[in-house]
Amino acid sequence: MAVRKSEAVWQGTLKEGNGTMRLGSGAYQGAYSFSSRFEEGVGTNPEELIAAAHAGCFSMAFSGNLTKAGFTPEQIHTVATVSLGVVDGKALISGIHLECEAKVAGVSEEAFQEMAEAAKSGCPVSVALSNVPMTLNAKLI
Repeated sequence: MAVRKSEAVWQGTLKEGNGTMRLGSGAYQGAYSFSSRFEEGVGTNPEELIAAAHAGCFSMAFSGNLTKAGFTPEQIHTVATVSLGVVDGKALISGIHLECEAKVAGVSEEAFQEMAEAAKSGCPVSVALSNVPMTLNAKLI
């Protein structure tokens, strides 16, 4: 079983403080703040990292589904958009949208859509986030 970890350090109050997040592999480290999370400030935020993880996980799962069905995907490009809102005074992730374009020779539109939906509901990140409403727009190019 693979075990992954990342870390965050926060200094100061919620609105005036700041912090850094670092992937366990060391491949990425970035600053974050109240402004970068809830406004349009400079830096990253947890939702952006969740979006990256979801886009990567979905793309791999979709590739696996296509490969198992006998198709060789040339490219799968996925953009995940994670929406953060305030409901009843509490911040929460209110939705995730996956926008995918994939170049796959020989697959029918119907089979393509079925495998994309299976990847959306079955990739490990989707499963972990299953209490969040998710939508998908998959385009065969």
